[in-house]
Amino acid sequence: MPFFNFSAVDASGRSESGRIEALSESDAYRRLRERGLQPGKITAEGDVPRAAKGKSARPHSVDRSAPEGGLPRLTGKQLLFFTEELAELLDAGLQLEGALKVIEQRQERSPVKIVASRLRQQVREGVGFSTALRGCGKSFDPLYCNLVAAGEAAGALPQILKRQCAHLEMVGELGKKVTSALVYPAIVFSSAILLMFIFLTFLVPQLSVLLGKSGQKLPAITQALISVSLFCGHYWWAILLVIVGLAAAIRAAVATPTGRDWWHRRQLDVPVVGPVLKTRFFAEMTQNLSTLVSNGVSMLASLELMKGATSNVYLQGLLGDVTALVREGSSLASALRRTGFFPPVLLDILGVGEQTGDLSGSLLRAAKRYDRELAGKIQILTTLIQPAVILIVALFVGVVAYSMISGILSSVNALRVR
Repeated sequence: MPFFNFSAVDASGRSESGRIEALSESDAYRRLRERGLQPGKITAEGDVPRAAKGKSARPHSVDRSAPEGGLPRLTGKQLLFFTEELAELLDAGLQLEGALKVIEQRQERSPVKIVASRLRQQVREGVGFSTALRGCGKSFDPLYCNLVAAGEAAGALPQILKRQCAHLEMVGELGKKVTSALVYPAIVFSSAILLMFIFLTFLVPQLSVLLGKSGQKLPAITQALISVSLFCGHYWWAILLVIVGLAAAIRAAVATPTGRDWWHRRQLDVPVVGPVLKTRFFAEMTQNLSTLVSNGVSMLASLELMKGATSNVYLQGLLGDVTALVREGSSLASALRRTGFFPPVLLDILGVGEQTGDLSGSLLRAAKRYDRELAGKIQILTTLIQPAVILIVALFVGVVAYSMISGILSSVNALRVR
């Protein structure tokens, strides 16, 4: 029987970690809850073979979730279909293995059938569902896997999957809106880049020769344009090297813990985009906490699971601070207020819920509020993209055209004076 490493909290909020023997990850969750513990994280250690008489057994690590070759990566639409289908089947009363079997036996040829077959095989062997998902390559990201683990811990897998469906639909709709809004600006921007290349490569050098024959001092903006054209023509390779080196340096800096924390924090401060990311986090956090708490998971364990399900390193740190404060005895609203990050409206809603004893309901109301707010901000974002790109292109082209026309007019005026 395999062993699992776990971290959990007891009823008093004290942390506990260790090893537990269980048939599967789900069985380990069940056994820990029977002992009065709320699991935070469980990872498979491997199978431990029985020792022969007079000999000691040596545990060996077996990664039963490692992906097998040939597993396809699901597209966004396929992932949404799989999640939605599985949620409906589980909500209808089917067991997990039976639900995966139904998806596997569908007639149409699809990568979803291959993934469902692999997941069903592992579930039948006793592997936890979240562990099996992690073994399916990049089809299921860490957020998805951690939320499924939370659903297994809370006994609320269908609800968690339905929430994931809503999240995937929102991401898909946002992608469609952004793509639709960027089609025309992308064409305009590409045309502008081509036009600038023609200007700087052919027209500006000829213009500089023509204007130089007049012997007149050119306007500063025209002279700057000519200098840029000459520099790009002679040192294009240096510009390319600088761009590549700068991109590599930024990527290496962001890969460090400090750089990643700084970048994730700055994302939340970007105008228009930052508020969307914050609102999305508030909506997901409140919805998932509501689901977990309403299904009997303690607030401490719920916060630990939410921390693991959050991809933003800065937000992970905030949730870690909130978890520490709750462990020390603070209420959720008080802990969130002490971070200085969460909006007063959310704190007021949670404060009322704690006073009335309906924290789960307050979290759900807050989630619905932020879902509506998120839809409005996404609409604003997609509306602003198109005019913003066109404005930038128009400004760039206008500066170049103005500098050329200024030089031509200056030379013509000089000829008239003569």
